[in-house]
Amino acid sequence: MKIAVIGANGQLGSELCEQYDEKHQIVGLTHADIEITNINSVKKVLNEINPDVVINTAAYHNLPDCEKNPDISFQVNAIGALNLAKTATEIGSVLVQYSTDYVFDGEKKEPYLEKDKTNPLNIYAMTKLNGEILIKNYCTRSFVIRTSGLYGKTICRAKGNNFITTMQKAAKIKDVVKVVNDEILTPTSVFEIAKNTGQLIETEGFGLYHMTCEGHCSWFEFAGVIFKELRLKTPLISCTSDEFPSEIKRPSYSVLENHKLKSVNLNHMTHWKDALIKYLRINT
Repeated sequence: MKIAVIGANGQLGSELCEQYDEKHQIVGLTHADIEITNINSVKKVLNEINPDVVINTAAYHNLPDCEKNPDISFQVNAIGALNLAKTATEIGSVLVQYSTDYVFDGEKKEPYLEKDKTNPLNIYAMTKLNGEILIKNYCTRSFVIRTSGLYGKTICRAKGNNFITTMQKAAKIKDVVKVVNDEILTPTSVFEIAKNTGQLIETEGFGLYHMTCEGHCSWFEFAGVIFKELRLKTPLISCTSDEFPSEIKRPSYSVLENHKLKSVNLNHMTHWKDALIKYLRINT
């Protein structure tokens, strides 16, 4: 199978390329190779490659930047998705697009199913949801995968850090590290995402899927495992999100239930704590 991975030098894209390299013919594409906001660029590149599957990990996902530049966010996350959907359909490729737990507002307070009503609270989430809808309506042979709290060994290019590296740096320079205990999510390793995506694309079960590690925790609990495993000595203290005021609205609860994966016996996601401990022991 020939697979084009867009965003191949990013946190998730690099993991996909590494995992799939032995089994598939991988064509890694970076921003220097393809501009997803430009339909001519997308058509030219993908027509030349003629892949069986196009996996898009490219996104404009720095939340403060998205709020400041909603037009750019919409161009990348929505129009970019539309361009890929149209082109994938034209050349007969399967399209895989990743989305976010932030499409929900957190009011449900129990794990969200794929069928639950969306209500994005910020520009990033709104543009990602638009991308989902456009792909659904322009590319029937597609997988849209929502995930949460990603981390991996390649640092996210747009943000410069992931939560693990942020905690490591904070422990070095601060006397006390405060982390919020009232925002609940499911931290998810990109290793787990790539592994489960690889199984999903072998099927014809197109549609929308939630794909996160099992279980859930607060950011403080997430940090607690990191501090314990890495033996960081700086005191770690829980606090509420009120201590970190932000103009950017985020859901206080964004746990996803892998309902559709389970319904087709393709949920092989590890518990978040087990996946995190494994990652920390191998990569730090």
